[in-house]
Amino acid sequence: MKILKLYIIYRVPIIIALIVFGIISHIYLDTILAWICYVVAAFSILLYFMIGTMRLVQLAVTEGDVDSAMKYLQLIRFPKMLFKPVRMSYYMLQGNLAMATDDLGKAEDNIRKSLKTNSTIAGDMRGTNLMQLGFIELKKGNTKEARAHLIEAVKVGIPDKENLAAAYLQLCSIEAQRHQYKLAKEHFRKAKAAKPKTEELVKQITMMEKQIARLPG
Repeated sequence: MKILKLYIIYRVPIIIALIVFGIISHIYLDTILAWICYVVAAFSILLYFMIGTMRLVQLAVTEGDVDSAMKYLQLIRFPKMLFKPVRMSYYMLQGNLAMATDDLGKAEDNIRKSLKTNSTIAGDMRGTNLMQLGFIELKKGNTKEARAHLIEAVKVGIPDKENLAAAYLQLCSIEAQRHQYKLAKEHFRKAKAAKPKTEELVKQITMMEKQIARLPG
């Protein structure tokens, strides 16, 4: 893994070195060795433009290392040239990291780019993107827009059970504020049915259950 990490980070100087060594081999050494260098360099160029450092970004996010994830994201210079599902993930992660720092304008811009890219090769993430837009609108205080995005998100489908439960909990809260108690209870039932494992969501469901029990209707 360490070798892979070094290769991804220093891919550009490695490509240059391969091309230079290939030229030298072509002139002074062995033609076959030269073509091997050219092929490896060409393959590395494709990886550089089509995948970038996203592998390292995803590993950093999995490990909870936000600073490293942001650093690796900044190494991607040409996001529009990324392979479509990779580009979608790139914009989504940019949006999520921007949300973590409360840069809501940047977060919304990137989530919309991810939504526009929308590739189903790695699974349909449109519902997740719509959910993120809903959460952004909530942070901005736009409850009406947030509700519309969240309703569309659960309708389209959110593949991750944790996110699905979070979306339904937010809808439950919004409907309770609108005095739509029947809808609030229905959303809460669906949130609970998702059976989230995240400690924070489990606590929210426990707290919300007590509040739901006191709602009329």
